[in-house]
Amino acid sequence: MRRWKLHRPGLAGLLLVPLAMLASCAPPRFDRPVIGAKNFTEQVVLGELLAQHIEARTGLKVERRFYLAGSYIAQQAMISGRIDAYVEYTGTALTAILKQPLVHMPDPAQNQAASLAIVRRLYAQRYHVVATEPLGFENTFAMIVRPDAAASIRSLSQAVSAAAQWQLGVGYEFEERPDGLRGLKQAYGLQFAGDPRTMDLGLLYRALSAHQVDIIAGNSTDGPIAANHLRVLADDRHYFPPYEAVPLVRQAALAHWPQLRGAFADLAGKISADDMRAMNEQVDGEHRDVVEVVRAFRSQHGL
Repeated sequence: MRRWKLHRPGLAGLLLVPLAMLASCAPPRFDRPVIGAKNFTEQVVLGELLAQHIEARTGLKVERRFYLAGSYIAQQAMISGRIDAYVEYTGTALTAILKQPLVHMPDPAQNQAASLAIVRRLYAQRYHVVATEPLGFENTFAMIVRPDAAASIRSLSQAVSAAAQWQLGVGYEFEERPDGLRGLKQAYGLQFAGDPRTMDLGLLYRALSAHQVDIIAGNSTDGPIAANHLRVLADDRHYFPPYEAVPLVRQAALAHWPQLRGAFADLAGKISADDMRAMNEQVDGEHRDVVEVVRAFRSQHGL
């Protein structure tokens, strides 16, 4: 971990702070598109993928503004013009940004199509933002247990009786979101042992491996799932909405740089859930550089 040395700024430093803050909040100049990403590994990988491919496809120089603290901050950055595009997930867009009720249809494909249609319509109407073609994978919430959990339990419905003895671990967002813990418990009648242990997403897998918790709310494309042979319990009642990864881009940016349309179209359907899990694990588990991981993926897929 990098440690920063603190010191008292002199007068010149104090005068420079407000100027730096203003500069950081200013909208980008129109000499280059700005790609954003939220503050977790998958988002940084996807942001770097967009940026690299735009540069290769169009010859434009791309500015990167990664590690934005969550969906709301990324949304505000986009509608204020500080970034031009980032990747969002349809379920998150639907519930957290657009404040729409969850779409529940028996057919998952219909559910995906309906959710994407609502997201596209409302982003265009409210924010002048285009939801482009999905990248090819979903990153849905996933309830995950260790391999030593009851061998017969494969779904959330089957977990109801065992859950009373399980300590649950969750991230801060999952506990509060409308598509998160409260609705999940109601949908399945789940009751866990005591209050959930809430922690940073990066700590959940460590806590699960250390037997500090018995089940966690992770994400379906997390690298440690396959690397540690963990089990994802099936959402057999289809509680979670679709979470297709979809690049969002400002209409103004597409008007200014029409060549962006082709770059985004190139990426449609190009990333599978297995691809995403592998890249996440390469960054988090193998500690490889994001830029190199993305470059290798593009090379392997002819992008």
